[in-house]
Amino acid sequence: MDNKMALVPYDYSAVWGLQKFHKSSSVYHFANHTIQIKQNWRQLGVAAVVWDAAVVLCTYLEMGSIDLQGRSVIELGAGTGLLGIVATLLV
Repeated sequence: MDNKMALVPYDYSAVWGLQKFHKSSSVYHFANHTIQIKQNWRQLGVAAVVWDAAVVLCTYLEMGSIDLQGRSVIELGAGTGLLGIVATLLV
């Protein structure tokens, strides 16, 4: 069996819920924009996919719960950068 290491042993055929990470790109709609993010799990691993937590936080920011006007925002360890892109579009 050809196992790969991510954060835990990972077998491409065993985990149904992670199939979306193997798509070459994902499309999102935030801040009245369509954002296409290219992904490359096989080459770059966990840093090259959009994780659900980033999408949830983008949705939270878009709801206006936090006012980003006039603020500096730093994005740390966010993989593909979707969160930073959305934060920039909301300013």
